[in-house]
Amino acid sequence: MAARRGRGSAARRRRKARWKSAVTGGGVLLVLLVTFWSTVWPYVTAAVFLGGTGATGWWLWRTDRLVRGRDRRWRQEEEVKAGHRTLAEVDAMTGTEFEELVASLCRRDGCTEVRRVGGSHDNGADVVGRLPDGRAMVIQCKRYAPSSTIASRELRDLLGAKVHFRADVAVFVTTTRFSRPSENFAVEHGILAVHRDHLGLWNNGASLLSLSGVNGQGQGDTRHRARWKQAYGK
Repeated sequence: MAARRGRGSAARRRRKARWKSAVTGGGVLLVLLVTFWSTVWPYVTAAVFLGGTGATGWWLWRTDRLVRGRDRRWRQEEEVKAGHRTLAEVDAMTGTEFEELVASLCRRDGCTEVRRVGGSHDNGADVVGRLPDGRAMVIQCKRYAPSSTIASRELRDLLGAKVHFRADVAVFVTTTRFSRPSENFAVEHGILAVHRDHLGLWNNGASLLSLSGVNGQGQGDTRHRARWKQAYGK
């Protein structure tokens, strides 16, 4: 017992001595600063400025890393969801849900300022935003039954929306196919026509811009269309 009390007293004395040394050192430093302030103030000011700048830079770097990390995780989660989402599930969506899906796929691909504008006064557009390269885009979404066909007049409406929104790129996304005249119209007027098969590729991880390389293709030959009609009843 006496030994423990002795050790406790020794520890308290050491802490008291350290505290006294710290106070003494701080006092001496303060006296030196006051005495020689006219000489050292530029150095003190520079040290404070550099320290503040360094702390601010570190905070910005850390914040940027956190934001980028959250964005990367979100994109990975979206890719996983897309890999598990079937076109049958897309067919069961409402029109608004389909527009939200298209908007989320655009964000996944790095598009910015993406927002859904579909509604009764949408001026022919459902989703607007900017491609990763900065070009403005306008998108028309049509969640039709797979047995339906997109007519040329619907693509003409999209051209009007492109002018209204001053967009650089027009995209038409549908859960069905384009008629041959409407497909030709899209290619002729620079509209990216995303039909059901291309939507499946986009949904499963292909980027929107990569589909531009196969625009006007992928709907198959006569035998493919015959099988399509057999599968979907038209």
